[in-house]
Amino acid sequence: QVQLVESGGGLVQAGGSLRLSCAASGLTFSTYAMGWFRQTPGKERDFVAVISASGGTTYYAESVKGRFTISRDNAKNTVYLQMNNLKPEDTALYYCARKAVPYYLNNYVQSRSYDYWGQGTQVTVSS
Repeated sequence: QVQLVESGGGLVQAGGSLRLSCAASGLTFSTYAMGWFRQTPGKERDFVAVISASGGTTYYAESVKGRFTISRDNAKNTVYLQMNNLKPEDTALYYCARKAVPYYLNNYVQSRSYDYWGQGTQVTVSS
């Protein structure tokens, strides 16, 4: 069955780093862009970063630009999110997702343009 499984979340002090991983199985991975979103209780899911199918193009939310790096390993069907200089406002449940259309990168900010989602991994940043 289709699975996107995130891992790597945890509790970290402000200024620290975490690396999230998202392992995909049961679906085509290498021809689809992949994204990371985050959500806090009572709020909508927000775009964090996206990477093209080849890995050659990336986009970031302004709030994480310069601190987070998205990457992928198509041989391992895995996408990563390296998070540095973490801030308390980065605290959230982080989700990975696959874009619904192969190679299509438009509308990457909109969660409805993704078809498969993981269950999320919690990131908590203490001040």
